[in-house]
Amino acid sequence: MINNGSALSRDLASSLVVFLVAIPLCLGIAIASGVPAAMGLISGIIGGLVVGLLAGSPLQVSGPAAGLAVIVFGFVEQYGVAMLGPVLLIVGLLQILAGFLRIGSWFRAISPAVVHGMLAGIGILIILGQVHVLMDAKPSAGGIENVTAINESVGRLWGASVTNEAVALLVGLLALLAMVCWEQFRPKWLALVPGALVGVAAATVLTTALELPIARVEVPASLAQSISIPTAESFGQLVQPGIILTILMIAVIASAETLLSAAAVDRMHDGGRTRFNKELFAQGVGNGLCGLLGALPITGVIVRSSANIQAGARTRTSAVLHGVWILGLVALLPGLLEMVPLTALAAVLLVTGWRLISLHHVRHLFEHHGLMPVGIWAVTVAMVVLQDLLVGVALGLALSILEILPYLRRKLAIRHSEVDDEIHVRLRGAVTCKDVPVLLSTLEGLPEGRKVSIIGKHLLYMDHTSAETISEWLRRETKSGRSVEIHPPQAARHPRLKPLFARFSAEVA
Repeated sequence: MINNGSALSRDLASSLVVFLVAIPLCLGIAIASGVPAAMGLISGIIGGLVVGLLAGSPLQVSGPAAGLAVIVFGFVEQYGVAMLGPVLLIVGLLQILAGFLRIGSWFRAISPAVVHGMLAGIGILIILGQVHVLMDAKPSAGGIENVTAINESVGRLWGASVTNEAVALLVGLLALLAMVCWEQFRPKWLALVPGALVGVAAATVLTTALELPIARVEVPASLAQSISIPTAESFGQLVQPGIILTILMIAVIASAETLLSAAAVDRMHDGGRTRFNKELFAQGVGNGLCGLLGALPITGVIVRSSANIQAGARTRTSAVLHGVWILGLVALLPGLLEMVPLTALAAVLLVTGWRLISLHHVRHLFEHHGLMPVGIWAVTVAMVVLQDLLVGVALGLALSILEILPYLRRKLAIRHSEVDDEIHVRLRGAVTCKDVPVLLSTLEGLPEGRKVSIIGKHLLYMDHTSAETISEWLRRETKSGRSVEIHPPQAARHPRLKPLFARFSAEVA
C-alpha cells in the first residue's frame, strides 16, 4: 500500500515536471492553431484542474493536443475564432453522451494503422506550417499551400542587411539545437528537465538579452480578459454542414486520441487501469468548459502523461497540481511568458510533429502484420497531407474494412470457463476490429490473479487491430504477474495466425 505522505511528495515533484513540459506546448499549440496563446493556457488549466479530478485514467494528463491543431487552424481560418466555442461545447456534450452510452471501447476498435497514419499526416502538416513560423512568417491552412509558399518565406530572409526574419530563423534554430542536444546529452541528474523547456529558455534569454526585434508571445494582463463566452448568434450557425463535420471530426479524433493515449499509459505503470467510459465523460466535461470559456479542445496527451509517470507520479493529484501551477504562472507572472519568442515555440512543434510521424510504428506494423496495414497507413498519411483530415481518415477506415471484408460473415465465438484453478478462454471463427469491444470486455472482465489459457485452436483469421488489442492485454497482464498460456490455431488455418500466436507466446514467456 502506498504511503500517503510519500505519494503526495512524488505527485508534487511530478506535477512540476509536467508543468514545465506543458507550458511550451500550451503556448505552441495555440500559436499553431491560429488563436491567441491565452486560449492554450486556459485549456491547460482546465485539463489539469477539471479533467484531472474526473478522469478515468489516474495518471494520464490532459491538455491542448498537437493532433487537433491542424483542424482548429483550418476551422478558424474559415469560420473565425468565435465559432470555436460553440463547436467545443457540442463536442463536449457528445463525449459525455458517449461515456454514458458506454461506447469507449469502440474507439479502440479503430485500426492502429489508421490512427497512426492520421497522426503522422498531422505531424507532417505541423512541420510544413511551423517552418514558416520559424522564419517569422504566417503559415497556411493546407500542406500543399505551405509547400508552395516556402520560396516566399525564404525570400524574406535576404536583404541589404540582416532581416528580422533571418534573426527569427537563427533564434528558432538555436532553440531546436538546444532541444535536440539536451535530449541526447543531458546529465542523468537532470533527466526530468524537458528538452522543450531548455530550448525555449535558451531562445528567450538570447532574445531578451540582445533585445532582438522578433515576434513574441502575447499574453493578456489578466486571463479573465481572454475568456470569451459563446453568443446566441454563434449557436445559430452550427447548422452549417462544414461546422457539423468539424464537430464530428473533433469529437471522434479527440476521443480516439485520448483513449489510445490512456491505453499506452496503462502499459507504463502498475497502478489502477483506465476506466474508458469515465475518461470519455471527463474529457467531455473538459471540452464543454473549454467551449464555454473560449479555449482550445483538449485530449489526453501521451507526452505529458509519460513525463508524469517517469517523474514518479502515484495518483491523479499530479495532473491536478500541474493545472494549479499553470494558473499561478499566468496569474502572477504573465510578463515572463511575453518574453518567449514565437520562433522558439515553432521549434518545439517541429519536434512534436516529427514524433507524431512515428516511423517506429510503421516498422512494427510491417514486421508483425505485413504490407496491408503499412499500405493503409501510407494512404491515410498521403490523403491527410494532400487532401484533408476527413478524407484521409475515411479512406483509411474504408481500406481497413476492405482488408477484413472476406471474414465479416464469420462470427467470433468467445467462451470462457473455469477448469480447476485456471480460466480457459476459447476463441472460434474470425476475430476482426468489429469484435474488439466484446473481446476487450471479456479479457478485462476476467478475475484477477488467476492463470489464463487462451485457446485459439479453432480460429480462422485475426486482423491486425484485434491482434494488437490482444498483444497489449498480454503485455499488461504478464507485467502485473498473471500467468498466461497460449494455444495456437491448427496448422491448416490462415497463414498469418501462426506467426501471430508465436508472438503472443513470446510475450508471455
